[in-house]
Amino acid sequence: MEENTNKMSSEKKYKGEVEESKAKNSALIVNEGVEQPPQINPAIAKIKKRKSLLTCADYVEGIKSGDINILGQAITLVESKLHEHYELSQQIIEKCLPYAGKSFRIGITGVPGVGKSTFIESLGMEIVKSGRKLAVLAVDPSSEKSGGSILGDKTRMEELAIHKNAFIRPSPSAGSLGGVARKTRETVVLCEAAGFDTVFIETVGVGQSETAVHSMVDFFLLLMLSGAGDELQGIKRGIMEMADVVAITKADGENVKKAELARVQYQNALHLFPPTASGWIVPVLKCSALTNEGINELWEQILAYFDHTLNNDYFNKNRLEQSKYWFYESVNSTLKERFYHDEKVKKHIKLFEEQISADKISSFIAAQKLLDIYFKKK
Repeated sequence: MEENTNKMSSEKKYKGEVEESKAKNSALIVNEGVEQPPQINPAIAKIKKRKSLLTCADYVEGIKSGDINILGQAITLVESKLHEHYELSQQIIEKCLPYAGKSFRIGITGVPGVGKSTFIESLGMEIVKSGRKLAVLAVDPSSEKSGGSILGDKTRMEELAIHKNAFIRPSPSAGSLGGVARKTRETVVLCEAAGFDTVFIETVGVGQSETAVHSMVDFFLLLMLSGAGDELQGIKRGIMEMADVVAITKADGENVKKAELARVQYQNALHLFPPTASGWIVPVLKCSALTNEGINELWEQILAYFDHTLNNDYFNKNRLEQSKYWFYESVNSTLKERFYHDEKVKKHIKLFEEQISADKISSFIAAQKLLDIYFKKK
């Protein structure tokens, strides 16, 4: 008994929780725990390692072979804001250009609630079942505050997303229509080099982005709703003039008669517009993505448009004009990027902001002085 008491007193000589935990009979003692199990997929470590070792040649070969994973990684580089990623992405695009340009580029837009994602899945399934390969580039609006984006198109296009001949890539608009348009155009090049012969570009909605998207596609599809008030007042004339086909969606159930009325109204309105540069007479169709009614007829109209523009050479002329447009757009965006990243500009821009706020200098004079500093004028 005395021996046990002495043993316990020797083990309880610690003071404080940390010291007491060192005693063999302490309630604070920490067990070693169990051995951690291995990773579910031991190859993950090798995959991560391989990603970091990819070169420009690796990306190009992967894209040309139709590797969707490498295509996705290359698009991520294009969208990245890091300078080193930008340099590598430009090299990849340059190497892929000879293998691009052989697809039908189709822009799709519509008023809010028109059901673009549902429609794209319905039309997309019609296309891939015919043996074509489809890439869907969907631009999701980003939050101006957080920069976040839902990027939910893959969840809305469940059947199309898992089809072997389809590739869906949602991208955040990043609050910059011009920036995302340039990146989208570069993404189109990569998708075409990967073997996709049909490319959909879905816009955020009716607004400014349509002009940018129209300048990079061969065909522009406008989706409209029926029974939503005065249809002809619900959309800008400029967007109507860009359309190559107008489709009245959700023409099913009790909405069939309203869809037909809207179709007639739009068709009559289009007769008042000047002839299109392509010589194509813009049709107005009605369809339902829910029942697939009219989807096949719409695809046939799109194919008829391509036959028409290829035969009268408008297709090639339009692409050449678009290339010149994007030449100037690239110059403008590159100049802007280099200007704001210049060290001298960064140094003086805050000073000019303070002077403008204090009403010591006008905005125009401050801008001219800042430009003079950048171009090293005295």
